[in-house]
Amino acid sequence: MSRNLFPLALTATMLAGTAMAEVPRVAADIAPLHALVARVMQGVGAPDLIVQPGASPHEYSLRPSEAEALQDADIVIWMGEDLAPWMQSAIETLTADASVVTLLEAQETALLEFRENALFEKHAHGDDDHAAEDGAHDHEHDDHAGAEDHAHDTGEHAEAEAHDHDHGAHDPHAWLSPRNAAAWLNLIAGELSAADPENAGTYFANAAEARAEIDTLVSEIGDILDSARGGRFVVFHDAYQYFETAFDIPASGAISLSDARDPSPARIAEIQGRVAEEGIDCVLAEPQFDPGIVATVLEGTEANTAVIDPLGSDLEPGPDLYPQMMRNLASSLAGCL
Repeated sequence: MSRNLFPLALTATMLAGTAMAEVPRVAADIAPLHALVARVMQGVGAPDLIVQPGASPHEYSLRPSEAEALQDADIVIWMGEDLAPWMQSAIETLTADASVVTLLEAQETALLEFRENALFEKHAHGDDDHAAEDGAHDHEHDDHAGAEDHAHDTGEHAEAEAHDHDHGAHDPHAWLSPRNAAAWLNLIAGELSAADPENAGTYFANAAEARAEIDTLVSEIGDILDSARGGRFVVFHDAYQYFETAFDIPASGAISLSDARDPSPARIAEIQGRVAEEGIDCVLAEPQFDPGIVATVLEGTEANTAVIDPLGSDLEPGPDLYPQMMRNLASSLAGCL
């Protein structure tokens, strides 16, 4: 290399290093959300994933590398305390200087109420569907019209179980609504652009492309589920309300509550009764939880079973995980029904 070219090459290398250093460090709590952030950052940088594949976000112990990722983050994007109550203290302790985006508190997020009952009534889905279609949730409104509908016809054991559980008013699995995912893409792009104005054009262009991809995904999933409509199914834990609402395919019940606490014997018996008496077609398990409970529910029935995963635990974390996780969920459900 000539003497004149060497200083130019060195200068270019230093400038490139400076540009890379300006890209914000981002941490996201769960793989589906990490995928949305990775899609917006594609071509610029990559976020860190906190809750590793195969683990439940409801209960988790940070590894040193994950604590370090939080400590080094300029931006933390997470669902919220209703999904991962343990993470609130970690954020408060480790991320004093970071910008924190809590999606369950964002005005862009359409929320559905936490369901207490083991068995779901059809009219309850109608109420939730209407609430979701009306758009973003009013976060200061505590008196929901559907609350009384959800509360009636519960057995004494369901009421006792409700009092024993400490959870928020809303179902935290909001990423299973494609509408929410699409809204979050712009929110993520805006947060990144505020921290990194030089790459704002790329962030918003990626977000726009990803929203178009979600539109296509919604149509594709609708086609996958067409053959399953009218089938009756029970899920392991009540994580799928947003998916059910988005694609008009309601579950008949859930073995465990939305916060994934261990179900009481009375709740399991209630689900067993519905599976046996009403000819439930499918009982769905999840890789993060005890398959023995599903086996107990299936005893003496002819129901099928399949594994569905709202977190994409068997997929490579990255920008492609969210759409593939949603397709897999739809395909597993359709195959079981």
